[in-house]
Amino acid sequence: MRLSRGANAPIPTSLLAVVVSWHSAHAVDAHALLLDSTDAVRTDRDLVFYNAPRHISQAVTLDQEPAPRTARLSVSLPRTEAAIHRIVLAGSVDEGTFADLTGLTLTVHDADGPALVFEMPAPDPVAAMMFGEFYRRDEGWRFRAVAQGWDTGLCGLIAEFGVDTVDSRGRAPVDATTNRPARPVDLSRRVIDAPPPPPPNPERADWHPDPEGSARLRWWDGEQWTGDTHTPPPLDPQRCARCGVPLRRKLFGGTAPCGRCAEQTEEFLTHWQTRARRVLAGPGVGGPEWADLWAALRYQRITEGHGRAALRDLGLDHAERLVAFAFADGQVEQHELDAFELAAAEFDLRGPLVEDLRRRMQRGHTLSRLRSGDLPTVRTPGLHLDSEERVHLDIPAVHVRQLARGPKTTAGRLLASNKKLRFVGTGAGTEMPWSRVVSVHVANDAVVLDATSARGGATFEVDDPDYVAAALEGALRVAKRLVLAPGRLDTRSIPQEVKAEVWQRDGGRCVECGNGHYLEFDHIIPLSRGGATSASNLQILCRSCNRSKGVRI
Repeated sequence: MRLSRGANAPIPTSLLAVVVSWHSAHAVDAHALLLDSTDAVRTDRDLVFYNAPRHISQAVTLDQEPAPRTARLSVSLPRTEAAIHRIVLAGSVDEGTFADLTGLTLTVHDADGPALVFEMPAPDPVAAMMFGEFYRRDEGWRFRAVAQGWDTGLCGLIAEFGVDTVDSRGRAPVDATTNRPARPVDLSRRVIDAPPPPPPNPERADWHPDPEGSARLRWWDGEQWTGDTHTPPPLDPQRCARCGVPLRRKLFGGTAPCGRCAEQTEEFLTHWQTRARRVLAGPGVGGPEWADLWAALRYQRITEGHGRAALRDLGLDHAERLVAFAFADGQVEQHELDAFELAAAEFDLRGPLVEDLRRRMQRGHTLSRLRSGDLPTVRTPGLHLDSEERVHLDIPAVHVRQLARGPKTTAGRLLASNKKLRFVGTGAGTEMPWSRVVSVHVANDAVVLDATSARGGATFEVDDPDYVAAALEGALRVAKRLVLAPGRLDTRSIPQEVKAEVWQRDGGRCVECGNGHYLEFDHIIPLSRGGATSASNLQILCRSCNRSKGVRI
């Protein structure tokens, strides 16, 4: 709907956008005044303008970054207080007058688009203008097109509606109730100093060149510049790189470390290690607590090399803990493998022990993927397959059958597909559909299948029984649709909080021999004999002691 000057129309009681637009290259500031039944503001806070862009009731908000050649106000009529009867929409210019503007238009938008359009006639040469107003009528709201200018500018316009302003001689008006000068509204634009730009890596807390341009460094805490500064010493091999004091020369050449800095560093690292131990026992590597730990080191101007050297033993213990936790339930997930690699990188762990732990984690992850049903597809040329049958395993194997006169072995090939298990041997062979297979496990370095067929199960000797058993278990899961949903745990899984409790109780060491390497979680009473997965029935054993216990059982 298009309105002419002086016309009015109903407006929906909703959230509205008031957009003032023009064609010429001028700047217009939009304002709003919220008036009560006396047609005046209650307090100066009822003026919305560039220094106060949001009304306290949230009923009117000034857009401080509108599109070019526009000014915009958001008006929420439902939020407007009951005491407010009118909302005056006005504008002002700092340079020139409204007579210099062309195409001055006010548009009111509701949720469905433009609701009202008021194309203002050629305005008078004034610096302030009342464009229009919302006013209450019959429990609703209406809009009136006004287009009235003020020769006295913005000061005169807002003073008309009761806003205290400074008079022409720079004096504040007198409050009639107190007979003292009232506090006028400051219409001068507030200049807000822009904060210095962030450093190149704003997410990292560190010392950076002071953005104010001096030769000192200033601390960036990861979110903002702080007041902490430091003047770095000049680069001189004869002086301490941390504090700049001259270094003492050694008798046979070279310089001795700075004694004061060495003492301060050692004292700080002692407390820093304790803090690191708490972080590793809780959130672990990679979180905000870990980042704060290294930020504290940088704040003290201690090199990361010193920190990594101080944490090497803790890092190795943490890697051992991650491996033990991962193998506690026989499933090594991708996030557990990633956590190990992150720890190895963070602590710069190297050496045969770390490589052995890495190989163990990678193999455990591979076996876990196989058990869960993530199986490879093997090409078997010359083998007749059923429709939609895919082979997942094709390896040399020896079939072992227990006869009255002793075991009989037959060499051949063991094939596992998504349909069945096959063994092709010299002069003999067998097939077993997965519907007949009950379970797969490793016993005496052989793969044992329990089945409900007339011949019972089957036993196969293979080069890598753990891998073959994992692949067969995965094929069995897929065939019987027993694959676990993402995020779901197996029944033999140990809850994370139980692992942490047992690890803390046993001190991260084997309870039998005190060894701290190749640790495993052990059920004191085995699961096969009814043992519970609880802290009281779990203990930490090294691999050797766990194998010895298995032999005794």
